Amino acid sequence: MNAYHSGLYKVDAVRRLMRWLDATPHPGLVIEMAPDRVSAARFTRTGSVDGFAVELLPPVAVVPSAIETNIVNVVAVKAAVSNLAARLKMKDEDAALLVPDPVIRVFVQHFDDFPRTAEEAIPMLRWKLKKSVPFEVDETLLSFMRQQPRGEGVDVVTAIARLRIIKEYESLLEPITVRPGVVLSSTLAAISLLEENRPTLLARLSGTSLTTAIVREGVLAGYRCTELPATAAQITPQMLLEEIFPMAAYYQDTWQEGIQAVRVAGLHKRLPDFVRPLQDEFRCDVGSLLNAAISDGRLRSDVRPLADRELEGLVGWLMHRN
Repeated sequence: MNAYHSGLYKVDAVRRLMRWLDATPHPGLVIEMAPDRVSAARFTRTGSVDGFAVELLPPVAVVPSAIETNIVNVVAVKAAVSNLAARLKMKDEDAALLVPDPVIRVFVQHFDDFPRTAEEAIPMLRWKLKKSVPFEVDETLLSFMRQQPRGEGVDVVTAIARLRIIKEYESLLEPITVRPGVVLSSTLAAISLLEENRPTLLARLSGTSLTTAIVREGVLAGYRCTELPATAAQITPQMLLEEIFPMAAYYQDTWQEGIQAVRVAGLHKRLPDFVRPLQDEFRCDVGSLLNAAISDGRLRSDVRPLADRELEGLVGWLMHRN
């Protein structure tokens, strides 16, 4: 499979981060798989919310991994998907499928020179990433985009996932005859919610995974997904700082400037306990990813019910789709 049909990201080749190499499908239905829930939303052609639903999952029904089986309790997850399909009347249509962040590995790499065609670029990227992923690169889906470098050369964002794992998630949609026209990690969808006018660090927790990303004027300047020894309900401010500080330090050393905003997702009602420690460390504005988008007027009122349920992946897809 080449990048144009392997399907991790299929989006327009324009400046913004989430617009990739070829024209993306923009299905009005989006489904997100998470460790604790399955959620979905339907949007009209004008971008209005036409309905959404959330089905909670029992513990360890979904265990996100880049290499091991993810859908542990198949019966429970299929039942949740079936209930969503009934509530939103899903049938014989395309959808965007958002999967947990650990499933898709994302790399930001710099090249002095980079091939002009996907036919040349993909074998080179597979070879370059051979020692960086815990699976055989020949059994993967891979997609990439070029983005503006800080200096000379070419910066490339590559997303790679094990084909077998992606098929686990896709197979959940087969009984309801829904076709995943786009497969994307949840945080890469949520990045659309970040402000573009200043270097912003996103820390997003889901289950026991933490994804840290830095976006600067539409450029993905850093991305890291790690497993935590605790859930979002158990993590302390110090633990979070220790996990995200290396990314911030790398950015400061590379770009010769500091982080100017921090956005957090996944802490829910615990967020106020983390604001002051993060402000003291980074000396900048710290707040909720969704609340920031609401306060600056980027989210319409009909999206508020999704934001209230903290469904930032679905809201991010809507922002990207528009």
